Amino acid sequence: MVLPLVKLGSLAFRTLSKPIAGRLKHHAGVHPKFRGFIIGLAQAIKKRLDELDMEKQIMMQRLAEMEMRTGGVGWVFPRLLNFSLAQPAAQRGGTQQPTAV
Repeated sequence: MVLPLVKLGSLAFRTLSKPIAGRLKHHAGVHPKFRGFIIGLAQAIKKRLDELDMEKQIMMQRLAEMEMRTGGVGWVFPRLLNFSLAQPAAQRGGTQQPTAV
């Protein structure tokens, strides 16, 4: 019962968001102040996403360093997934399969 309602809700959201996005694009092209606001907002979002990506890369690097120092002992979760951050897939003998999006 819940799944059909979620699907219906997401369909309604997508259907309503398309005209709203079209209007925003139109007004951004016509009104210079609104355009400046939208551009500033988009740049702030992109900057934060870049910062989060950098933080993620640093954390992954630190985790790989800790795993190499400990020899993987105590790191149960990555081992359960047959995933090692210390060794690339080529060194493990495995190949990465492309994923369809």
